[in-house]
Order: sequence, then structure tokens, then C-alpha cells
Amino acid sequence: MSDNMEKHTISVLVENSPGVLSRIVGLFSRRGYNIDSLSVGETEEPSISRMTIALSSEEHTLEQIKKQLNKLIDVIKVIELKENLAVYRELALIRVKSDNPSRPQIIEISNLFRAHIVDVSHEELIIEVTGDQEKISTLTSLLKPYGIKEFIRTGLTALQRGEK
Repeated sequence: MSDNMEKHTISVLVENSPGVLSRIVGLFSRRGYNIDSLSVGETEEPSISRMTIALSSEEHTLEQIKKQLNKLIDVIKVIELKENLAVYRELALIRVKSDNPSRPQIIEISNLFRAHIVDVSHEELIIEVTGDQEKISTLTSLLKPYGIKEFIRTGLTALQRGEK
């Protein structure tokens, strides 16, 4: 990341119709903008979806991205989410090697992070955790010595705090 690059998160309300995701991702691709993470889901109104897009860019590039998004016909609203004015979350599933001697420590670490054991077998556990990126990264680093066998993390999702 260059010195002028900053992490940004934008929330994009769009019509929930076929091809919208492709058009938005295409806009980023054609202009050479990189998406760090993308999460999409229906809102309280089934005809509208919310896209949370995390990216690293310079400030003037972010302004260009927002202008280009607003030009797309399916886009209803583009909001830049400021770090202290929004709630950010991710979900991760972590498959950890877990033999009998290590299992109590892994469960204790999971409990400290309010994570949930969602699957148990003789040799491994699957842990589900939600939280901000730092929480998930910290939990992952604490579990690494036990042997992470698989790991998946959703994209960042966020909502602006306070009034809509």
C-alpha cells in the first residue's frame, strides 16, 4: 500500500436484480480499482440489497469511485462509512486440530473471544466467531499454534451508526 493509500468502506444500496453485482464489480475492474472485500445481502426491503465494499485507495480515487457508482442505474445510494460512525463485523469459521490434551485450552480461548464451537469430532473443532477484523485476526493468531487446518472469513459488513 503506498503512502497515500487509505482503507475505506462504502455501503451501496442497489436494486435487487440480476446483473447488478456484475456491473458494479465490472466498474471496479475496468478502472483498475481493487476490492479488498465485498459482502452483499438483501435489506429489510427484499427489492433492495446492500453491498459493503472495503477497498484501499487514495482519497481522490475514492471520490471517483463514488461518482462512478452513483451513475449506475441500479444504484440507489452510496455512503462512505467512517470508522467511528459505523459498526463493522466479519464472520470466520476456523477448523482447528484438537486432540484431547489441547481441547480444553482451545475451548477456553474460544470462550474468551465469545466464539462458538459449531462442530466437534475426535481430532478437530470448528469455531465460529464474529467481530471486527482485529478480533478475528487475534483469535486466529492464538489458535495457530494448535494447528489451523482450514479457515474462511467473510467480507466486511457494516452499518452506519445512529439515524439512517
